[in-house]
Amino acid sequence: MTINTQNLAALIEENHHEDSTQEDSTQEDSTQEDSVDIAQLRTPLKVDLSPIYEFLGARTTQAWVNAAIADLPLIIQDHANCEKKAAGTAMNLIFRYEFSYDLQRKLAQLIREEMLHYEQVLGIMNERGQAWKYLSAGRYAKGMLKHKRTYEPAAMVDVLIIGAFIEARSCERFAVLAEVINDERLAKYYRYLLKSESRHFEDYLALAQSLAEDNIDERVAFFKEVEAELISSPDTELRFHSGNPA
Repeated sequence: MTINTQNLAALIEENHHEDSTQEDSTQEDSTQEDSVDIAQLRTPLKVDLSPIYEFLGARTTQAWVNAAIADLPLIIQDHANCEKKAAGTAMNLIFRYEFSYDLQRKLAQLIREEMLHYEQVLGIMNERGQAWKYLSAGRYAKGMLKHKRTYEPAAMVDVLIIGAFIEARSCERFAVLAEVINDERLAKYYRYLLKSESRHFEDYLALAQSLAEDNIDERVAFFKEVEAELISSPDTELRFHSGNPA
């Protein structure tokens, strides 16, 4: 997949413009978009996921979908964990890489958005009477991070590329689950998340290219294979980003 930073930047700007023009200008609607209460959220009519499917090297299997539906509480809590971890990772990066204005701005936006999603998922768990339980981390993120280069700026570039794949996979799985779960309130929430999650991977890629000394296409292709292998190969633990159930 060839990455053109200028095109990505233009696409990101276009997405943000479309978001702003589609929203009503009233304060009430603005509040609804940022509400912790998922009942107040508006679901987009349609989100084009073709860039997500092109970017990823493999699609979620029916076996994973079946396992997820059979243990939806685990998937919901692991989703909450993912939102919290994403915010925590972005917070660590914002302190470590203070030299880039664009990176700082995007990370600040990401932290705010991920923590809002975390609150929303906590609310869903509370509504369902679901108690918080200990869940160990799956192999997914660790399986990609072990390939991260150890020198800068290459390490930061790899972290951002990995972030792009995590966000893209999250979006793909929200779309899959929204189509099959027998819980319209939860399905509506997953459809709502598609709007923001579908643009995150492009933001990450644009930032990665802006910090890289060379074109990042080769590293993206490398991690595309790594991520696809993690998603397609047998996995003994069911998680939001786990592989094919063993």
